[in-house]
Order: sequence, then structure tokens, then C-alpha cells
Amino acid sequence: MPAAVPVFSLWLPILVSAVLVFVVSSVIHMALTYHRNDLRQIPDEAGLLDALGKFSIPPGDYMVPRAGSMEAMKTPEFLAKLNKGPVFLATFLKPGPFNMGKSLGQWFLYCVVVNLIAGYVAGITLVPGTAYMTVFRVTGTVAFAGYALALWQDSIWHARSRSTTMKSTFDGLAYALVTAGTFGWLWP
Repeated sequence: MPAAVPVFSLWLPILVSAVLVFVVSSVIHMALTYHRNDLRQIPDEAGLLDALGKFSIPPGDYMVPRAGSMEAMKTPEFLAKLNKGPVFLATFLKPGPFNMGKSLGQWFLYCVVVNLIAGYVAGITLVPGTAYMTVFRVTGTVAFAGYALALWQDSIWHARSRSTTMKSTFDGLAYALVTAGTFGWLWP
């Protein structure tokens, strides 16, 4: 059996596909409009900001109401809070302007990692000279898993909008196709 392809020899398709995914994601989020309504504005935003501001809530993820244990979830007090509402999950950020540079850098690094894993799987399962479509299928499948499948956990467990998750899954498919095409094109 011919030798597998070492992942280090795939540095070019890994990086080129990461750059292309980065560009495609920028186009999706800046030029196309289908993500504009992923996050809605809360009624009386100013009132809510004033009410919550006095608590100086540190950055992090929160659930309200939250029981401290499975036993506490069964208490009449917790059930009353749950039934009265509001019930919500919230992520609090550090006050101040968004650091887009940091987020974009982390996104690019994430793209490199997903494509590195796609290259690794392809490298241990395929050989040099493998047909374009075979490389496309293997790397595209792995890239799709990396870019899209974990998004559904937030819809299942954290009640994230299914439409937002479906739109992001579509984005993940686009990123996977770009990754697959790049690996098929640059496969040794």
C-alpha cells in the first residue's frame, strides 16, 4: 500500500483554504443579509440596561432562573420562578467596544485548525495522486463536521433559534465546499 500523506506536506491547502473560508465568511456576513436578524433587540433595552447595570455582572454565560442542583430544580420555589418567568440564557460581555481584530484572528485560527484536521484525516486515508473528487469528499465531510455540526448543540440545549442554526449550518456547508475544492486542487 502506498504511504499516506503527511499532514505537514499539506500546509499549502490548509492555509489557502483557511484564507478562502475567511474571505467567504466575510462576504457572507458583510455583503449578504440573511444573518441580519439572528439577534433581536429586546423591548425597552434602555430600561433593561439600567436595571442590570447596577449588578456589575462579570463576563460569562448565565441562566435565569438557575437551580444549583437537580434537587433544587424540583423545589416549589424554583418551579414558581420558572413558571413566572422570564426564563433566559444570556452571555454578558466586557463593557466597551467589540474587539473585531481579536475575534477575526481567533476565527482565522479556527479555520486553520478545522482545515488542519480535514487535512490530517485525508492524509491518513488517502495517498498522493488521489482523484480530485475523492479528496473533495473526504476533506469536505470533515470540514463540514468542524464548521457546522456542533452548532446544533446550542439549538438543542440552549434554545438558540433553529433558523439561526440552519443559516449557520448553510455557512458551514459553504466553508466545507471551499475547503474541499482547495484540497482537491492542491492535493499532492
